[in-house]
Amino acid sequence: MARVIRRPLLLAAVSVAVAVSLVRLAAAVRPFVLVLSVDDFLKDSSAHPSLPSADSAGADTDADEWDDFADDSPAADPLLSPSSWVPLLDPTSSPPSGDEPDSPADSLFVAGARAILSAASEGDDVAFVTASAQIEAAAAAGHPGAQSALAFLSGAGMTRPASRSRAFLLHKFAADAGDLQSKMAIAYSYFRQEMYEEAVKLYAELAEAALTSSLISKEPPVIEPIRLHSGTEENKEALRKSRGEDDEDFQITEYQAQRGNSAAMYKLGLLYYYGLRGLRRDYVKAFHWFSKAVEKGDTRAMELLGEIYARGAGVERNYSEAYKWLALAAKQQHYSAYNGLGYLYVKGYGVEKKNLTKAREYFKLAADNKEAGGHYNLGVLYLKGIGVKRDIMEACNHLLQAVNAGQPKAIYQVAKLFQKGIGLKKNLHMATMLYKSVAERGPWSSLSRWALESYLKGDVGKALLLYSRMADLGYEVAQSNAAWILDRYGDQSICMGESGFCTDMERHLRSHALWWQASEQGNEHAALLIGDAYYYGRGVARDYERAAEAYMHAQSQSNAQAMFNLGYMHEHGHGLPLDLHLAKRYYDQAVTVDSAAKLPVMLALTSLWLRKNYADSFLVSLYVLCVIKFQVSYTIFTLSPSYFNLYSSLNLSWHTLFCAL
Repeated sequence: MARVIRRPLLLAAVSVAVAVSLVRLAAAVRPFVLVLSVDDFLKDSSAHPSLPSADSAGADTDADEWDDFADDSPAADPLLSPSSWVPLLDPTSSPPSGDEPDSPADSLFVAGARAILSAASEGDDVAFVTASAQIEAAAAAGHPGAQSALAFLSGAGMTRPASRSRAFLLHKFAADAGDLQSKMAIAYSYFRQEMYEEAVKLYAELAEAALTSSLISKEPPVIEPIRLHSGTEENKEALRKSRGEDDEDFQITEYQAQRGNSAAMYKLGLLYYYGLRGLRRDYVKAFHWFSKAVEKGDTRAMELLGEIYARGAGVERNYSEAYKWLALAAKQQHYSAYNGLGYLYVKGYGVEKKNLTKAREYFKLAADNKEAGGHYNLGVLYLKGIGVKRDIMEACNHLLQAVNAGQPKAIYQVAKLFQKGIGLKKNLHMATMLYKSVAERGPWSSLSRWALESYLKGDVGKALLLYSRMADLGYEVAQSNAAWILDRYGDQSICMGESGFCTDMERHLRSHALWWQASEQGNEHAALLIGDAYYYGRGVARDYERAAEAYMHAQSQSNAQAMFNLGYMHEHGHGLPLDLHLAKRYYDQAVTVDSAAKLPVMLALTSLWLRKNYADSFLVSLYVLCVIKFQVSYTIFTLSPSYFNLYSSLNLSWHTLFCAL
């Protein structure tokens, strides 16, 4: 339980979804909560060797290193290596060209990867085997991208026996050669095994690479993970909103913008600038619509025009223009613009000279108005003692508030504090989780966009392959999406097994493994499905004890369905001790968590009362005859949008209604 602490605002809800500095985005995935007490803070961190010396604190020269990410970016993204799948998926993208011609191994890898994607789309198991042989040949020649892809195939058991040890070894070879996707896979493997000493180093490197890549590519690190399913059903509403320019809502907004509606112009600019709702990022269109919105009097677009000029996104970088638009936006009380102005002053861009006093004033104005970027920048100033007296506690306070808003650089900085023990007590587990959430914003996350586009086009085989690849890298949403596709489309020839298409057993085992990985990362629906698989013997041997273990995991995440199932198992002694008192406790918990459980719990409690007071009576047999069917059927309906609405979910028989009365 959290204790009373001396400093306020040390409760930080860290969401994997990003809230960009200039626009608030709705969280797309489940947040986790970081609760810090005074015991989590060190009394004196001012002498930590990784901090600048106290003698240099406040010096203007420190402003050059006030942030860990450089502004001067190379023309090309070095992270877009020959190992990347992006050029194979995006016809508008081309692999980086160099002075040396492609090696035979490069050609083999590209040909094999293209062929695998094509075979997955067409459901051609023979072509898939041929393509995997090409990748294996390229891997044997030492190509890191091919080694990484072969590791993925080996781990999943595609065209070869599944082998986690061989997959890890291949990923290690690729990672040692610099392949970042394999580093993600190895880091996730360490994370699952709670080997945080090893995991934190890799995730720290990957998190820095993710943020650096976003600066190089001039793309803000925004991800919009879409879960294909809501419980057991397809998530139709989320998918409808992800169809890009084909979406009816987008077309209405575009029509309104073309008719001169400034709010619609601003909204279109946001959609194109951040690449939301299935749209491709298009900075030229974003700049066009923001400019039109400003002409029509929408001042919100001013600060984004300032950011565009500062980043050089879609236009030539021009700090003077950036300052002009940010200043205009600040006059209209758009407080995130103050953060941008502070940045220009701390770097000396677009202004006469650096001015740390003005920079701090602007950052404070932004922070005082709940702007995450302002809190982040103030945190950095206080952490490193730039223009202010170093104050580690004040730095932590500001950084944690920025983390609370999902600011990715702040998450990175707080992870570093936990890793190094600066201000906060060393906690490698927490550091690893925070670094991981930032690393998952790296350029490799773009595979999720291609997977979603494939699914929306009806290319389920390709979607499954891409989601499975991301699942190997540790993405929870990809793990649950891949598992759901395997369960939902099991009758289609899309799952590649050890020899040809998957057998039913191979498909069940792969789905089970993916659900289990998702459950380990907080997906209670996944844990619930694993429990159902063991309870009913779906794809695995029936095992009530393992079912109870999975339900316990879901129950620990406050899942009412799991609570009901545990109560039922205690009531009937299935995998758990026969204990009517514990059964009642779990039934009561289910109602407390979700009031929609009132009807099934009422029936269950009536059964318990009869068992306790008329243990050998024919009433128990009569009641159980009708209620057991009701309860067992109820446990099947896990986490649909109305999974407690038994009137719509179940067809109650007359004797069930009679007993309920």
